[in-house]
Amino acid sequence: MDLFSATFNQHQVAPLAERMRPRTIEEYIGQDQILGPGKLLRRAIEADRVSSLILYGPPGTGKTSLAQVIAAKTTSHFVRINAVTSGVKEIREIITRAADELHLYGKRTLVFCDEVHRFNKGQQDALLPAVENGTITFIGATTENPFFELNSALLSRSTLFRLELLGPAEIRLGLEQALKDTERGLGQYNVEVTPEAWEHWINYANGDLRRALNALELAVLTTPPENGIRRISLEIAEESIQQRAIRFDKSGDNHYDIISAFIKSMRGSDPDAALYWLAVLLEAGEDPRFIVRRIIVHASEDVGLADPSAMLQAHAAANALEWLGLPEARIPIAQAVLAITTAQKSNSVVTSIDRALKYVKNHPTGEVPAHLKDGHYPGAEKLGNGKEYLYPHNFPNHWVEQTYLPPGVQGQTFYTSSGMGKEQINPRGSVKENTF
Repeated sequence: MDLFSATFNQHQVAPLAERMRPRTIEEYIGQDQILGPGKLLRRAIEADRVSSLILYGPPGTGKTSLAQVIAAKTTSHFVRINAVTSGVKEIREIITRAADELHLYGKRTLVFCDEVHRFNKGQQDALLPAVENGTITFIGATTENPFFELNSALLSRSTLFRLELLGPAEIRLGLEQALKDTERGLGQYNVEVTPEAWEHWINYANGDLRRALNALELAVLTTPPENGIRRISLEIAEESIQQRAIRFDKSGDNHYDIISAFIKSMRGSDPDAALYWLAVLLEAGEDPRFIVRRIIVHASEDVGLADPSAMLQAHAAANALEWLGLPEARIPIAQAVLAITTAQKSNSVVTSIDRALKYVKNHPTGEVPAHLKDGHYPGAEKLGNGKEYLYPHNFPNHWVEQTYLPPGVQGQTFYTSSGMGKEQINPRGSVKENTF
């Protein structure tokens, strides 16, 4: 061993995010939906009875940390493999050793693989028999949808847990713990952080604690002390991540004002304004899933049947977000926004369903006409069910005059075509004014 090796301490040079990984389940931050008191996974960890798992979630949500907590708690032999460099030969060697440990000493082996979606079919197939017969307990972590990336046999033999983005309070808690911890964190420094700097880091993190810890560490280590205190201002917080703060209160009026401006810009067919407000939302750290949900709603509410492809664009953006994440997903999201903004507009979908809901709320539910009732079950024909039903496909243009509304509702019109774009004019002719 040389002098460098003797004095080198991996833990001392590791990034703050790595040093602050939880050692116990009590130190673990977030994911109460699967790790809260009494939850199945927490009970399994505490009892050292963890079965094969797939941990799925965005970066920085604690997948690897959770695996390390399990490793610290278990009495099993813990093996970590790399999805890229661990070939089939190495996997088979691990399985052979695990079988020996189990049969000779009764000791189980827990195998953890980060970024398991990078496993090829051969690697997954090599693992499968050992997972199936209990020779190993397998834990895989992935940022990609496991239903797309992993074979169904491996998935069916594992319990899938989805980890969610951390909330602002959880990000703040993780940063505060790092500032207080004198052993692994930055507790040896006397640090003061302004409220604006806290808010900027939390917004920037966007649910990823690792990003926030990296920014905190850089800010603290590069800020010279004044009278023994390292004061972190908004300006320093901005410099630590090379990103300017954007005025955006996720729980206040400013948040709703920007969302409102974004929606109204799409509805008002102004592509420049829609892109501007979208950029503000993304840069300020708004949850991209929330943005995409609004896009889907307005593809139907403001475009609807005038251009049905707008809804397809909106759902494609949501799918792209799950597959790609940010920043790549900004492109398909922007495409959906532009598709909605530049499309011909119609709100007939929302006005029509609201008319129908209002009528149903204020009137007794009508009897289903006999010719529309189910006539397929035994005895239905004797009741007259479906007897006089006219099958539209048997008639010219696949349409025939026929009553579909209950007697008391006939004459009411709920759908009114806007006549815009691809939306067809109502073939029933002019629409009577509804009085309900």
